[in-house]
Amino acid sequence: MRDSRELAGAWRRSQRHDRIAPSPDLAAYVDHFWTVEWHYETPYRQLIVPLPNVHLTFGDGGAVVNGVRTRYQTRVLAGDGQVIGVAFRPACFRPFLDAPLTTITDRELAASQCLPAAPPEAPTIAAIEDYLRACLAASARPQPDGAPIAEAALGAIIGDPGVTTVATLADRFGVNIRTLQRAFAEHVGVPPKWVIRRYRLHDLTERLARGEEPRWSALAAELGYADQAHLIRDFKSIFGESPEYYRQRY
Repeated sequence: MRDSRELAGAWRRSQRHDRIAPSPDLAAYVDHFWTVEWHYETPYRQLIVPLPNVHLTFGDGGAVVNGVRTRYQTRVLAGDGQVIGVAFRPACFRPFLDAPLTTITDRELAASQCLPAAPPEAPTIAAIEDYLRACLAASARPQPDGAPIAEAALGAIIGDPGVTTVATLADRFGVNIRTLQRAFAEHVGVPPKWVIRRYRLHDLTERLARGEEPRWSALAAELGYADQAHLIRDFKSIFGESPEYYRQRY
C-alpha cells in the first residue's frame, strides 16, 4: 500500500521549499539556491528525480557535492530537518572542478574532497556565495574545449521537443556525434542521449499534469523510442514509478 503522504501533493503539508536567485556575478554558474525544511513524526521516503544539474548541499553531513544522477533516488526524512543547497546550471560546474564531470556522476562527495576552498562553517546564502567566489579564484585556469557546444546543445534539448536523437542535435550544430559526446562527458557528466530522454520524459509529465490520456504507442514513437515498453522502462528508471503512479503522486 502506498504512503498516503505521497498522493496528490500531500507531502507539501510537511515540507517547505524556497528558491533564491544568485548574485549577478554568479548567475553564469548558479541556476538558483534552494532551501527545504521538513517535519515528520514518522519517517517519510522522499522521491528525488534527476536532472543534469550538480548540487552542493549543506546539512547535518556538512558540505556535500552531488554529481549528476542518472536514476531516481529516495531519501528518508524524519523529525525536523533543514538543508540549504546550490543548483548549478547544467554544463557550468566544470570551472569549480579540476576534472571532467563524469568523474562525479552518480557520486556524493564531501566538498573538501573536490573543491579548492574551505566551506563556510555557518552556511548562509551570503557565506555560500563568498565560498563559491573563493573556489573560482582558487581554480582559475583555462577550461577544456567543449563548454560552448555543450551549453548550446543543452539549450536546444530543453527548448525544442522535436529534438529526440543525438544525430539530430549534432546536425543542428554542425558537429559529429563523438564531438558532442566528448563535450557532454567533460562539462555535463552524462551523455547527450540521456539528457534528451530526460527532457522528453519531462514533456510527458507535463501532458500528464494537464490531464491528457496518452496514446502510448504513438507517444513512444513521437519521443524517439522503439516501442512503448522502452518508454515505460526509461520512465521508471528516472521517476521511480510508472506514469500512472507518478500521476497519482502529483
